[in-house]
Amino acid sequence: MKLILINAFLLLLMDYYIYYALQKSNINWAKHRFFKGAWWAYSGLLLVGVLASIYLHIPLMLRSIILVAFFLTFTSKIFYVFVLLLDEFRRGGIWIKRALFKRRTNMVEKEKDIIPAAAQLDGTSTINRSQFLTRAGILVAAAPFATLSWGIAVGGYDYQVRRQKLYLPNLPKAFHGLKIGQISDIHSGSFYNKTAVQGGVDMLLAEKPDVIFFTGDLVNNQANEMRYYQDIFSKVQAPLGVFSTLGNHDYGDYFYGREDSPAKQKNLQQLKEIHRLMGWDLLLNEHRRLRLGHDELGVLGVENWGTGRFPKHGNIDLAKKDTDDLPVKLLLSHDPSHWRAQVLAHPDIDVMFAGHTHGMQFGVRGEHYQWSPAEYVYREWAGLYTEKQQQLYVNVGYGFLGYPGRVGILPEITIFELVSA
Repeated sequence: MKLILINAFLLLLMDYYIYYALQKSNINWAKHRFFKGAWWAYSGLLLVGVLASIYLHIPLMLRSIILVAFFLTFTSKIFYVFVLLLDEFRRGGIWIKRALFKRRTNMVEKEKDIIPAAAQLDGTSTINRSQFLTRAGILVAAAPFATLSWGIAVGGYDYQVRRQKLYLPNLPKAFHGLKIGQISDIHSGSFYNKTAVQGGVDMLLAEKPDVIFFTGDLVNNQANEMRYYQDIFSKVQAPLGVFSTLGNHDYGDYFYGREDSPAKQKNLQQLKEIHRLMGWDLLLNEHRRLRLGHDELGVLGVENWGTGRFPKHGNIDLAKKDTDDLPVKLLLSHDPSHWRAQVLAHPDIDVMFAGHTHGMQFGVRGEHYQWSPAEYVYREWAGLYTEKQQQLYVNVGYGFLGYPGRVGILPEITIFELVSA
């Protein structure tokens, strides 16, 4: 919440800076009295809306609309301010050159500072570079606004089924062809379209998986975020069960703080109870045995363990206790950084299933190529990774957080097929 208030203050500063630049330009409509009223009325209403969404109990849909409008406005104006600052640096450089070389440079720069009429947006005879950049900034700011708006309107609920075969040398014959469904990072507190969420669940169930894994972050902060969606996700069932684990957001650290408290403990207990009521088997540093005929394999689940500032509650040794006889071990662990930090030191863990990264909800993902800013933060951030005989799959998430949409990195439902190598 503090971050939103800080960003709201920064938005007001950007509003004044951009408004001042537009008033100094020769753009006619920017000088109109109606523009002045509309500009500050929108900024004022947006600020009031942000404060109301933080301190008042307003409907979830209205809160979502306000925060989406704030996000789009803030992002677009950052781009515009960037263009204006480029012009500030340009003019600062010219001022320094003029101060050093005086009159001769002054005359040359004055001639060079003119933009041809063909480069203008309104057809006037000549404008200087500052006027040109002020106008070009409008187009620059419009580009992210349009892209991110599309990601909200379309991308956030555009569920994609991705199929992946997992080749396992020690897979018992009875499990050859077993179908596993995985979803991750539901973040129910961010949803605002219940029908679309139900549509994604229907897509998962239509695949008829034998078993389903959920790899953490059921909520953003509090267990009560599930009150509108518990009935939908209770339908997520499979013949061999649904196994789940906790993600970093499930502990309430971002709402109650890092320190333990009765309220925080109660919230976590309520979240665990929601898993139980939905029929999901929540694995907290423990394991279960899947049996088909006389064959068995292990499903292990650890609490969140992530590098850096993320919670470290996971305990692999505890989850593996009494599993030495199992030929295949499948691990559910929310954060993919856990794989390289600890899991690779346990070669008897065949596959780890993770989420957490969201692919930063922005990028490009094709059949043979993928890119996202997430790759500069996480070594493994989306899809299948292999190290010797061990494998990691990172699901980019079912929901969204912060930005209420997705561009390029779309919400994922993963269907695995186990294959004897």
